[in-house]
Amino acid sequence: MENEIISWIYEAAEKIKIGLGDALKVDQKNGRTDLVTNVDKEIQDFIVEKINTFDSNAKILGEENGLDQTPIDDGRVFVIDPIDGTLNFVMQQENFCIMIAVYEEGVGQLGFIYDVMRDDLFWGGPKVGKVYHNKKELSAPENKGLSEGLIGMNAALYRKNFYHAQEIGKASMGIRVLGCAGLDFIAILKGTQIGYISSLSPWDYAAGGIMMEQLGMTLCGANQAPLRFYGREYFIGATQAAMADIQAFDEEKN
Repeated sequence: MENEIISWIYEAAEKIKIGLGDALKVDQKNGRTDLVTNVDKEIQDFIVEKINTFDSNAKILGEENGLDQTPIDDGRVFVIDPIDGTLNFVMQQENFCIMIAVYEEGVGQLGFIYDVMRDDLFWGGPKVGKVYHNKKELSAPENKGLSEGLIGMNAALYRKNFYHAQEIGKASMGIRVLGCAGLDFIAILKGTQIGYISSLSPWDYAAGGIMMEQLGMTLCGANQAPLRFYGREYFIGATQAAMADIQAFDEEKN
């Protein structure tokens, strides 16, 4: 299965690069900074078609085209983010990713994050028992605490200090705001960030979460609750040591 998914991703990436030209059409979803393009929708349709041909019984949870309500706990479910970081895609024409995850009976099996313009693929999970950077197996990053590393952060959470985001950021070595969940997960998998705190939808965290857990890291929602895989929700993913620091810090403030 993994080889098929990788081939879909590479083919989708070529379509995205073509779509960056004059044919790009941009619309707003929930405001001027929440964008969707014709390419987002076309790429999701392309991946859905590939999935349906590969496994006609599979279900799909995706950001676009009315597929955003599918539960993940029944059968095989593909979770798709055709272009993660659409604002970056439109404004920078880089720093965006394709993300696909595979769940079977609610258990994450495979995650794929592809940095399109850097031709950088991260993939793996329990189904293969490893995580790879392109063709090289990744080792688990060092289990650094909050004070030892950089942490990715959603700008609005930090600005408004939701869930003590500013205090957590100050306790780290510094925050990074990348505007693309996939790039934050890549940084965690590479060991250049120790965590990521944001407000995410399932397609934003599914692929990265599978790979983080495969490498011994941890993730949760608000108040240390399991992630709901429904709608937008508070997300924390980190090394085990950084997660303990964040949770202890949060409990102390409450």
